[in-house]
Amino acid sequence: MRNGSSFRNGTGKTRLAAKLLTILLGLGVGLLLAEVTLRLIGFRYLNLYQEDQYVGFALRPGAEGWWTKEGETYVKISSDGMRDREHSKVKPADTLRIAVLGDSFAEALQVPVEMAFWAVAEQRLQGCKAFAGQKIEVINFGVSGFSTGRELLTLRQRVWQYSPDVVVLVVTTSNDIRDNSLALDQEYAGLALPYFVHKDGALVLEESLLKARNESFKSHLMKSFLGRSLNWLRDRIRLIGLIDRSREAFHNYRERKNTPRSIGDEPGLSAKVYVEPGDPVWAEAWRITDGLILLMRDEVKAHGAQFLIVTGSSSIQAYPNPAVRLDFMRSLGIGDLFYPDRRIKALGEREGIEVLNVALMLQEYADQNRAFLHGTNGVGHWNALGHRLVGNRVSEKLCEIASTKR
Repeated sequence: MRNGSSFRNGTGKTRLAAKLLTILLGLGVGLLLAEVTLRLIGFRYLNLYQEDQYVGFALRPGAEGWWTKEGETYVKISSDGMRDREHSKVKPADTLRIAVLGDSFAEALQVPVEMAFWAVAEQRLQGCKAFAGQKIEVINFGVSGFSTGRELLTLRQRVWQYSPDVVVLVVTTSNDIRDNSLALDQEYAGLALPYFVHKDGALVLEESLLKARNESFKSHLMKSFLGRSLNWLRDRIRLIGLIDRSREAFHNYRERKNTPRSIGDEPGLSAKVYVEPGDPVWAEAWRITDGLILLMRDEVKAHGAQFLIVTGSSSIQAYPNPAVRLDFMRSLGIGDLFYPDRRIKALGEREGIEVLNVALMLQEYADQNRAFLHGTNGVGHWNALGHRLVGNRVSEKLCEIASTKR
């Protein structure tokens, strides 16, 4: 009886093992077919970002691939993690270096590198008489989702390694003021990011969540060989990319399903910035923004560099239909769309900071030429024409500043 029972148990285990093997082989074949199918249809997922111990997240050095969310552009991140060409940290002789700080408008994934405003400005500045005899080199430190606070930390941790002579801060008024506030920044709620807060009358860095994440097991794991191997697989296996994109799409749907889709009220932006703050939370967000700008000014001055703020434009500000803009302004009870631009300009005048507002210029161009300067339909980031106009204006301003200081 024992021998028969043992034989049956052995047979049962063999059958179970065979079934499991069949299931695993079937799963493997299915995954292989899915991977082949994704490659045949041209599916790609561009893994551009990684964790950063100082600013929460940053561009991943060496990442490259096709960006297709707004237009179609081949994106390549430099070995030092910049959406730009390679730059040596040692500044070449007879070179004037300009560092650009900003968010997605500076990162400019929507256009080829040579069409980004900072590349346009670099080329145009070669003809500025005030810079005669010098080679102009513009280095782009822009990263999507950055706030003024994270840009200040980037200045401290990375920018000074390149010894810039000029620092250009691009302020996206439609979301930077909100993103500077821990209380208002719902776009990145739940992420371990650094913020600046007022404490005992001073603006101080709040990074407790970031420090906790940096010390977590997951963070150490992602920095290990296993974590680096996972990133390697994510770059090469389309199925992993499909999972990442599905998770991202679900998150965006959940966060934005109730967001109005009208011009001027786009996902990720805040219409309240066009109105003088009437509640203490927004008033504090502006107070933090002003303080961050002053901290950056002082740091730039201490390094012997020049400082220029460029306030960008939102889709509604540059939308080439006055009637659409008027309807939006009426919904907010305001007379124009330039409150944040005027406020930062006024701060600059009080504190001796050069400020260039480009939104009104872009609006006038859009109206006169019936041209979209954001996206393909007037919504989104600057398109190639928008970048060219901004690049031209930035170069004119920098040349003007240099000429007056000779």
